[in-house]
Amino acid sequence: MKPILITILSLLSLAAVLPAAEKPILRAGAAVADITPKDFPMNMPGGFSANQATSAHDPLHARAMVLADGTTTLAMVVVDNLGAGPDVLDEAKNIASKATGIPVDKMLISSTHTHSGASLNQRSASAAAYWKLFVNGVAESIIKAHAALQPASLGAASHPLPEEVFNRRWYLKPGQMPLNPFGRMDKVKMNPGTSPAVLDHPAGPTDPDITLISVQDTKRKPLALFANYSLHYVGGGPGGQMSADYFGEFARVMPSRLRGDENFVAIMSNGTSGDINNIPFGITRPPREPFEQIRIVAQKAADTAWLAHQKIGKHRADVSLGMRQREITLKYRKPTAEQLAEAKAVVAIKDKEAIEKLPRLAQNYARSAIGAAERPEETLTVKLQAIRIGDLAVCGIPFEAFVETGLDLKKRSPFLQTMVIGLANGRHGYLPTPEQHELGGYETWLGTNVVQEDTSVILTKNLLEMLAELKK
Repeated sequence: MKPILITILSLLSLAAVLPAAEKPILRAGAAVADITPKDFPMNMPGGFSANQATSAHDPLHARAMVLADGTTTLAMVVVDNLGAGPDVLDEAKNIASKATGIPVDKMLISSTHTHSGASLNQRSASAAAYWKLFVNGVAESIIKAHAALQPASLGAASHPLPEEVFNRRWYLKPGQMPLNPFGRMDKVKMNPGTSPAVLDHPAGPTDPDITLISVQDTKRKPLALFANYSLHYVGGGPGGQMSADYFGEFARVMPSRLRGDENFVAIMSNGTSGDINNIPFGITRPPREPFEQIRIVAQKAADTAWLAHQKIGKHRADVSLGMRQREITLKYRKPTAEQLAEAKAVVAIKDKEAIEKLPRLAQNYARSAIGAAERPEETLTVKLQAIRIGDLAVCGIPFEAFVETGLDLKKRSPFLQTMVIGLANGRHGYLPTPEQHELGGYETWLGTNVVQEDTSVILTKNLLEMLAELKK
């Protein structure tokens, strides 16, 4: 027998005894932990005025989904909070990592941005107690979800719900634009009211899609549904009461749509909604009772998620996972010498009548400008994350990113579908695009936006690089 033929036969014999390359077999688990404050009254952050809650209208939760494919294990968590910072989230991640073995850089934790959630600080005994409750609750949700891992299959889809998202930045008709807090004229205004006599046209688009990840067990029973919608909180809840807003109501309603049992976990995350809200500008909406508009939006979102779910067809168990994290260093914005001098002059005004003649919020933003000038740090380092779940990609951005950024990432992503989550792993203010910075408006003001004006470009570039790595 010729040597070359012997070699071929030997290789064929060897191939017969070698195991075939194993396909990834998905396992999944989901869990919920209650993070509702126990002690009231407690401050609810959001806005410039003190806002105290004396009770909770509905519970606040940490909702976790853990996925594993035999090589990678990752956690995706959503918490009912205005915007938890990296300090508190890193504490929760470390606790969960020690208990589960999941690396901290394989955990994405995002906030819903409910404006009726609880403050996270340690400036008092009651605040420190809630900090501990929050940290332990978030960690518990991951630990319980990891303990619940079981063979599963997964699918993803999206469906539009355009009638509940509105761009809140508007060009106004001539003579209608007020001075901004710095005594200057912006080109656009946030939340300008609903009067057609004032409004001209919106300054940007919306993203109508609800994108979801659906997880089933081996008997096709729903285990979890992780959804994403680029809509700010709805609001309009009972005064003085905490609420998870439409995010929590969606989670309560969604099991009835998919006929999930008491172990089914529904999760709604916030997308790129920095310039999007639920106010129908140019239209006067009929009055609503407290919490009614939250119910309306949540029910429509649940219906839309059901419609998206119908598009999935077959869920798959051979889903490959991957995750990347990068730390990006950005420059803090600083006022110019002229802006700082103006700010100090505004703060120095003590006469009540003179203060009333200033533009609205002038002294608030003057103090913000002075604070920016006196900040000892020159840079801010933030975490960016990208996840691969089969043919779906997930991006995590630690800002209130504008919808343009989310739409751009979805358009340029190498994956069939892409979900972009805002307020992920921290909250560092609003993130307008450079084009929106040129128009001015609340989200671009120094103090509301704290990082260099091309940050959205930098983060998008890095996320696209990370997605390309995951696609290989």
